[in-house]
Amino acid sequence: MKRNRLFILAVASFFNVLCLMACAQEHVTNEKKLSITNAITQTTVLLNNQDSIIPLKRLEKKNVASVSLSFAYSSVFDSLANKYDKITSFSADSYKDSVNLNDLEDDLKYFSTVIISIDDQNVNKAKYINFINSISKNKEVIVTLFGNGTALKSLDVLRAPLIWTAQNNVDAAAVVPQYIFGGIAATSKLKTNFSPRYTMGSGFTTSVTRLKYTVPEDAGINSNNLKEIDAIAAEAISQKATPGLVVLVAKDGKVIFNKAYGNHTYDDNIPDKVTDIFDLASVTKVTATTPSVMRLFEENKLKLDTNIGAYIPKARTTPMNNIQVREVMLHQAGFIPYIPFHDYVKTGDYSRDSSAAYPTKVADNYYIKKGFFKDFMWPKMLNSPIKTRGQYVYSDISMYVMKDIVEHISEEPLNQYAYENFYKPLGMQTAGFLPRNRFKQDQIIPTEDDKYFRKTLLIGYVHDQGAALAGGVSGHAGLFASSNDMAIFYQMLLNRGTYGGHEYFKTSTVDMFTSKQSNVSRRGLGFDRWDPDSTKHYPSNLASPQTYGHTGYTGTCIWVDPSRGLVYVFLSNRVNPTVTDKLSNLKIRGRIQDVVNKAIDDSKK
Repeated sequence: MKRNRLFILAVASFFNVLCLMACAQEHVTNEKKLSITNAITQTTVLLNNQDSIIPLKRLEKKNVASVSLSFAYSSVFDSLANKYDKITSFSADSYKDSVNLNDLEDDLKYFSTVIISIDDQNVNKAKYINFINSISKNKEVIVTLFGNGTALKSLDVLRAPLIWTAQNNVDAAAVVPQYIFGGIAATSKLKTNFSPRYTMGSGFTTSVTRLKYTVPEDAGINSNNLKEIDAIAAEAISQKATPGLVVLVAKDGKVIFNKAYGNHTYDDNIPDKVTDIFDLASVTKVTATTPSVMRLFEENKLKLDTNIGAYIPKARTTPMNNIQVREVMLHQAGFIPYIPFHDYVKTGDYSRDSSAAYPTKVADNYYIKKGFFKDFMWPKMLNSPIKTRGQYVYSDISMYVMKDIVEHISEEPLNQYAYENFYKPLGMQTAGFLPRNRFKQDQIIPTEDDKYFRKTLLIGYVHDQGAALAGGVSGHAGLFASSNDMAIFYQMLLNRGTYGGHEYFKTSTVDMFTSKQSNVSRRGLGFDRWDPDSTKHYPSNLASPQTYGHTGYTGTCIWVDPSRGLVYVFLSNRVNPTVTDKLSNLKIRGRIQDVVNKAIDDSKK
C-alpha cells in the first residue's frame, strides 16, 4: 500500500514538473511575442492622416471591406480587424480579370470604407497602383503596406491614410489592424527619407480608443498565473456543471485572455469557440435595458423619481401606478419575483405551425397565439400584488416594466433601440435579440433540452419561458452575444462611458448607476454589485468593493472591477441538457475570477 502511494506521489510529482515546465515555457513564449510586437510598433508609422480618419470613428455609419492585393497574411489581418467591426474580405487573387481589377472595384460598390493590404513585393505593380488610385476617388480608403520602406515611393501620390510597417509577417498582420481601429496608438515617425512625400520625421500620432488584443505579459501579468483557469474549466466540464464555457479577461483595455473549453453539448463533438453566441439570460438587464434607461435619463426624458403610471398608461389603474422608477431599478418596488407564465399556456394557446392567429415564434415548431403577451401576460404583471415595497426582492417583473417604459419614451422596440444606440456603433457584431434571424445555428450555443414546455432543444431561442412567450425580446432576458462583444460593451463602461472616440454616457451617469444606490441592498441602479457581507464572498473571495456587473441564469456573468482595470466575462450553458446547480455549488465563476484577481494583485508586488 505504501509503495503504491509512493508511486502515485511520484507520478503526480512528475506531471507537476511537466506542468511547471509547460507553464514556464508559455510565459517565455509570450514574453518573446510581446518583444516582437513591441519591435513592430516601433517600426510602424501612420502617414497621410491629416484628416484624422485613423483611428476609425462612427462605425455605425461605415460598411467596411478588407482587400488583399496579394498579401500573404490577409486571413490573420482580417481576423483581427473583425474583432472591432464586421469586415467583408476580398482578395485580388480570386479575380480572373486581374489586369485592371474592374470587377473587384465593382464588387466594392456597397462599401464606404476599404482597407487595402499590400506588401513591398506587389506595391510597384501597375494594376495595384491603378486600383488604389481609382478606388480612392470615391471611397474612404486606408492602405497598409508591409515590408521595406523603399516601397513607399510607389505610393507617393496617395492622399489616403497609409500605415507602413517594416515587418512582413504574421505578427505584423495581427498588429497593424489594431492601429486602424485604435487598439494601439500610433507614436512612431519615419527615421529616414524614402521619397519626396515620405520624409524623415513624417508620421502622425493617435490615442488608444478601443481594446487591444495581446498577451497577459503586455498588462504586466505572468501567463503562468492564469493557468489554473484551465483546471477549473476542466473541473466544471468533468463534473457536468456545464458542457462548455468561454472565459475572457481584459485588463487596462487589453484583452489578455480569451479561451473556449468543452463542447456545445455533452452529446456532440462541436467544440466551443470564442466567437460562439450565448444566451446571456439576466445579463440582458444590464446590457440592454439598463443602458437604455441610462441614455434616456441623460437626455432628461426619463426621471428616476417619477412614477410608473406617468410613463405606462395601462399602469394607472393598477397597484403599480405610484411606484417610482428608482424603486423598480433597485428591485425595491415590491413586485413578486416572477410569474410562471408557461404554466398558464393551455391547449389552443399555441400551435406547431405559424399563422395569422399564431404569429409569435417561441421555439422551433412552437407558436403562441396572437395577443398572448398583450392580453394575458402584461395585465397579469401590472395587476400582480405589491407585497414587499421598500425591501429588496429581486424580480424579473421589474425589467418587463422598464422595457415598456423605455419603449414608450423612445418610441422604439427595446431590441432596436439597444442595437442602434449601442451595439452597432460599438462594433458589436453578435449582440442582439433573436439570433436565429441573423446567425447560423451552429454558431449559437444550445441551452436546455426543454422536455416540459417547448419539448425541443433550445438553440437561439431564449431559455427564459416568459421572455420566450413575449416573442424573445424582453427587458430581463433574451439578449445573446459572444465574449468579445461583452468585452467591448463593458470596457466602454469601465472607461466611464467612452469608447472608440465617442461618448456613450457621461462619466457621472456611469458612476451613479454602477455604484451602490440602495439603503437596503448591495445594488446599484440595474447593476448588481459586490456584497459587503463577507460571509457571502460575492461575486468572489477577492472581488473589490468597486466591483459591479450581473449574473445570468443560463450560467453567465460579467464583472467589472475599476480598482483593477478588469473586465471579466464568463459564458456557459449550465442549463444543458437540463438545469443543474453545480456551476454555483462548485463556485466555478467566482474561482476563475479570483485566479484573475490574484494574478493582477501579484503583478503589483
